[in-house]
Amino acid sequence: MTFKPAEWPRKLRSQEWYGGTSRDNIYHRGWLKNQGYPHDLFDGRPVIGILNTWSELTPCNGHLRELAEKVKAGVWEAGGFPVEVPVFSASENTYRPTAMMYRNLAALAVEETMRAQPIDGAVLLVGCDKTTPSLIMGAASTDLPSIVVTGGPMLNGWFRGERVGSGTALWQMSEDIKAGKMTTEDFLEAEQAMSRSSGTCNTMGTASTMASMAEALGMALSGNAAIPGVDARRRVMAQISGRRIVQMVKDDLKPSDIMTKQAFENAIRTNGAIGGSTNAVIHLMAMAGRVGIDLTLDDWDRLGRDVPTIVNLMPSGKYLMEEFFYAGGLPVVLKRLGEAGQLHKDALTVSGETVWDEVKDVRNWNEDVILPVDKALTQQGGIAVLRGNLAPSGAVLKPSAASPALMKHRGRAVVFEDIDDYKAKINDEVLDIDETCVMVLKNCGPKGYPGMAEVGNMGLPPKVLRKGITDMVRISDARMSGTAYGTVVLHTSPEAARGGPLAIVRDGDMIELDVAARRLHLDLTDEEIAARLAEWQGPPEVPVDGYARMFHDHVEGADSGADFDFLKGCRGAAVPKDSH
Repeated sequence: MTFKPAEWPRKLRSQEWYGGTSRDNIYHRGWLKNQGYPHDLFDGRPVIGILNTWSELTPCNGHLRELAEKVKAGVWEAGGFPVEVPVFSASENTYRPTAMMYRNLAALAVEETMRAQPIDGAVLLVGCDKTTPSLIMGAASTDLPSIVVTGGPMLNGWFRGERVGSGTALWQMSEDIKAGKMTTEDFLEAEQAMSRSSGTCNTMGTASTMASMAEALGMALSGNAAIPGVDARRRVMAQISGRRIVQMVKDDLKPSDIMTKQAFENAIRTNGAIGGSTNAVIHLMAMAGRVGIDLTLDDWDRLGRDVPTIVNLMPSGKYLMEEFFYAGGLPVVLKRLGEAGQLHKDALTVSGETVWDEVKDVRNWNEDVILPVDKALTQQGGIAVLRGNLAPSGAVLKPSAASPALMKHRGRAVVFEDIDDYKAKINDEVLDIDETCVMVLKNCGPKGYPGMAEVGNMGLPPKVLRKGITDMVRISDARMSGTAYGTVVLHTSPEAARGGPLAIVRDGDMIELDVAARRLHLDLTDEEIAARLAEWQGPPEVPVDGYARMFHDHVEGADSGADFDFLKGCRGAAVPKDSH
């Protein structure tokens, strides 16, 4: 892609606040001087907002305060004026009912922060799952020059000589507890090994996936995604990104220049190659909506179907992000895609160069971590989009995390009406279920939960686990943690709470899954489905107000990104009227 930088010098939007001698200019400028800034900092140089999602209640981002200082150093070095701005930080670990419910609120808050304040460009300082998409969504809506800096993954966890992947080990060990294969004391000891340094999950979970998506989209500098959070090179990345954003403002290099349809296609293929989280589907579609790009579930299936999964990381493989970084990180994957003709090589990045210019000379330093294509974990690693009378608007499955023997399966439905019903029944020895059944969970989509929690990877019943069974087909309108695994059908749309066919599935119904054929079928006639839907009554209306009411009234379905219906398209960053 050819990009023509804007002429420099020129008047920047921050000068509407700080430039001149009017009463309003003095009001804005004079108050900021109470922090000791000299007058010549307001002379027209780029004002860079460091939008920091640091919070002590967002453990993945707990080190971002220190990282922000390195970003500031880079901005100062390049002749900019850095201002650190705390923004909404939705923690995956603590937010209830689910952090996903607050992604849109965070994006809205970030958008308005960027629009209402005197900044010319932004460094998006992110890490935890929802912080990356929410800040990119906000930046896309305003279209101010922006660059992503992620906090990086934790170091490897180790327990009794084995790698412990954050999240993935938690799901495995909790199942081992129910199966009687692990003691509670051992579980508590393993807890100490799971999170032994600052940073995000060290598996290819949602945080690492979204860091990779930011880099594949061109919104982060090459190599950003995999550097461990405590590695000195993470701080170097922060500093050079601070330098780079100043030049981006001078060139007027905006998200809309970078986040093109080609960039999103690169990201989708990258997600298949890394065995990325199914959550990337929802987040990338929401981002695309903010820049006015038409991205659909069909794009995901078309682009990912023939992409081999070559990154051998948990939950699909055996290694962790630390090894991925040492092997060469995402640039190696992008180079491999380019060599296979599966990369738009001329897609622009925040560096001002094309993605191919950034990666064409990199090397793979460990072919057991980033595999040759002929040794791929799966030859079709992209997200599989399923359709049929059970999911007219689509559902998704991650083949690289599923059991091959279950990719074509027909089984009897065991239905849980909601997550509370699941919790009440799953450990009951009288539950009529075996490993051939299909577990069905309803009312856990965007409206139904509300917020669409990561409960789709339902734990198996103890009596099945005791047989040594570790996987069953599971279907829901929920999401699944990127660190989780299994033959799990997710995001079934329309969701049950909207009256989708999932709502009328009953115990004993037969369900057919055929991933190769992309088919998800409820073995009922069209007439029987229509009759049940005619009788269906939605879940009882729970009185809510405040943000929960806004979410309920305006959230779209998972098949279009679960964004708010009134936030589509770029609305720009016009200077607000001064009230003084």
